[in-house]
Amino acid sequence: MSDPEIFGELDHPARLLMGPGPINVHPRVLRAMSVQVLGQFDPEFTAYMNQTMALYRQVFQTANRWTFLIDGTSRAAIEAALVSVLAPGDDVVIANAGRFGLLLSEIADRCGARITLVEAPWGEVIAPEAVEAAVARVKPRLVACVHGDTSTTMAQPIEAIGAICKAHGALLYVDATATLGGMPVPVDAWGADIVTAGLQKCMGGPPGSAPITISDAAADHIFGRRHVERGIATAGATNSGVRIGSNYFDLAMVMDYWSEKRLNHHTEAASMLFAARECARVVLEEGLEARFARHALAGAAMTAGVQAMGLGVYGDPAHKMTNVTGILAPASVDYDRVRARMRTDFEIEIGSAFGPLAGKLWRIGTMGVNARKDAVLTTLAAFEAVLRNEGFGFASGAGVDAAMAVCAGAKPKAAS
Repeated sequence: MSDPEIFGELDHPARLLMGPGPINVHPRVLRAMSVQVLGQFDPEFTAYMNQTMALYRQVFQTANRWTFLIDGTSRAAIEAALVSVLAPGDDVVIANAGRFGLLLSEIADRCGARITLVEAPWGEVIAPEAVEAAVARVKPRLVACVHGDTSTTMAQPIEAIGAICKAHGALLYVDATATLGGMPVPVDAWGADIVTAGLQKCMGGPPGSAPITISDAAADHIFGRRHVERGIATAGATNSGVRIGSNYFDLAMVMDYWSEKRLNHHTEAASMLFAARECARVVLEEGLEARFARHALAGAAMTAGVQAMGLGVYGDPAHKMTNVTGILAPASVDYDRVRARMRTDFEIEIGSAFGPLAGKLWRIGTMGVNARKDAVLTTLAAFEAVLRNEGFGFASGAGVDAAMAVCAGAKPKAAS
């Protein structure tokens, strides 16, 4: 028998991740992840859990008691929210204008819910009137939507949807994976009942932990489906309602673990909790308004730069996310080779696209620690070099110059 192959120590280049996520992790977050693990019931560790809850209440701009973490990527929190609210046969209205609206319908379908889609073409947002008409007709348990859909780079206005849900007695779920920490996510002002996110985008952390916040109304509904796991149930424990269709994503049990009960559900991912805690500290030390402004400036500079190079920007400009720019690929260049050369020649990653936009749209993110002037200018300079080498003509330096002007305070010029 031959000796097993051990492989080498991890030693990849320090690549600049300028796609739609994940992005480069803040150095302070990397340091927090290297702190020694503690046991999940260690009083010091449970104090960190409580601190993390308090920090994310500020990040989510909410007073919700039930603000905590789901162990897993942002999709884990999405699934936990939907499977814990929707029982088989429940009605749900889903706003769909991109890949991640379709994801909500995929998960809701697996929950056995009856789905009503309110749709708009990719590159647009959903009119509140269309949502209201569907909600008034269906009387759903839940309305679900995506705040910032990175597949289209559009940001859905949420305020009116929250008011619609309140008027019709529906719960509102919002997927804020791509916007928390980079665009305003005022949960209480929206009237949202459950909002989930991830660390790997504007929060500046690694994928693997998903912040979630839950209103009292949504928590009451979820606890109405509580079934305590048999192996940890005590004498006299009672179950109620339709059992949540997942053990791992059962929010009733997860909330019992994050409560004073500390009722064991899973072994908390200690290093990811340390990362999430530090992400929130970094965000709040900078200040939410300052952070939103920094993301908006970096996004505006990137958009101005690509337009100055003669490239089109995708989607409705009135509803563009500030932190992801969709760039229409010219037919004269090799779409995949441009992305490959950005990585191999310059160690910069930019994103491709999905579904009807596959092969047509590059996506560049300006998020977290990468929402800064030098990262924008470095990416544009490399992008210029690659496109020129691929035969796409424009005035050399036009993109960088336009971005520098925006960073200096000049308003971006309209594309000619």
